[in-house]
Amino acid sequence: MGFVFICALLILGRFAAPLKLLFPAGAFFISVVLYSRQPILYVGFTWWLWFLSPFVRRLVDHQSGWQEPSYILLAPYLATLAAGLTLLKEFPTSYKRGSIPFVLSFMSVLYGGAIGIVNLPVMSVAVKFLDWVAPIIFGYYVFAHWRRYPEFKNNLTQVFLWGVLVMGGYGIWQYMVAPAWDGFWIEQTGLVTFGKPEPLSIRVFSTMNSNGPFAVTVMAGLILLFNTPSLLAYSASAVGYLSFLLSLTRSAWIGWFLGIIVFTSSLKSSLQLKIFLVIFAMALCALPLTTIEPFSSVISSRIETFTSGGNDLSYRERTEKYEQLLSESLSQVIGNGLGGSIDHVDSAILDMFFSLGWVGALPYLIGLFLLIFNAFQVSAARFDPFVSAARAIALGVAIQLVFGSVMTGVSGVVLWTFLGMVMASQKYYQANPTARVA
Repeated sequence: MGFVFICALLILGRFAAPLKLLFPAGAFFISVVLYSRQPILYVGFTWWLWFLSPFVRRLVDHQSGWQEPSYILLAPYLATLAAGLTLLKEFPTSYKRGSIPFVLSFMSVLYGGAIGIVNLPVMSVAVKFLDWVAPIIFGYYVFAHWRRYPEFKNNLTQVFLWGVLVMGGYGIWQYMVAPAWDGFWIEQTGLVTFGKPEPLSIRVFSTMNSNGPFAVTVMAGLILLFNTPSLLAYSASAVGYLSFLLSLTRSAWIGWFLGIIVFTSSLKSSLQLKIFLVIFAMALCALPLTTIEPFSSVISSRIETFTSGGNDLSYRERTEKYEQLLSESLSQVIGNGLGGSIDHVDSAILDMFFSLGWVGALPYLIGLFLLIFNAFQVSAARFDPFVSAARAIALGVAIQLVFGSVMTGVSGVVLWTFLGMVMASQKYYQANPTARVA
């Protein structure tokens, strides 16, 4: 709370420049203290850093001038890296602990980092290394604490409930008002994918750096909300779904749809009925907002692109670029190293093979898909709705690998965290067979 108070005081007092160093340093210090003393609070604190750090960066840059790269954006990575101590400490016994998939992917990222240092500037390699390694580290951390699975489950549920409420509410305000700091960010980046820095013209990215990671994160929260029916959850779902749709991120919409199918189909019949009622109640809260202006026209026009296919400019450009680069990427045996991929390539497959080559990509993919395969063998999904939701979230993110590099950054943290939680639930219920959720 002291950290939050100091940050808020400096921003409101329009003396935000010190936060360029104070914010990441303070975040790292607090995360190390929580990591060593309060694992549950550490997880929640780290997630809020992922949620809010880009927003803090925009506020600071708007007051004190644009800085690229921004040290503020290091805060969630530094907090996540604290959990790397757990992976390193348990690395020698990984086989006995059932964590080989995590280790395979982790070793692939180390390989990519080593190749990158040989071929590329160190700074670009370091940035990409953090993007790739942080999700695996955090996923392993929640898995390693399987004995405290119920506490981690409750914490993540509450964190994402409030996260969807805050990010969804701000996303709607962002769309309606186009705050000056968000407009400043769009102008400085020069990325047309964000829309125009004007009211009713922004592709909502809320408190995050872009609409894609925001949509993936909110997608996870919206699926988790089905497990916590309450007035607060219904309010969160209303603003969450509207901002989710205003992000105009079709791949996340597809991931959400498939996730809902997996989530509801894996539960036993008594829980399915309860979930269907919750879905119906949340739809009553969210749908009216999406059918009124100024929201309905922009959402409906984006939805229509699902049927227009080849007539959609974004779809054609992505398909053409994919066809041009696919054969070149698959010819990479050693890879260029992390940071050696081609910029603005919306495909995890291309990114992975350009960066890691066959030598690094195969172990990474084997580790990832082993976790996904094992997740669908976990019987706890029948009686524990959180396990079913976590599995659905992981699949909903994984399916988006076709469209973008969702295995890195905050999207990757979503993917690996919920895979880690599913595997943690399996070990927990095997050790505590009487602890089944009714």
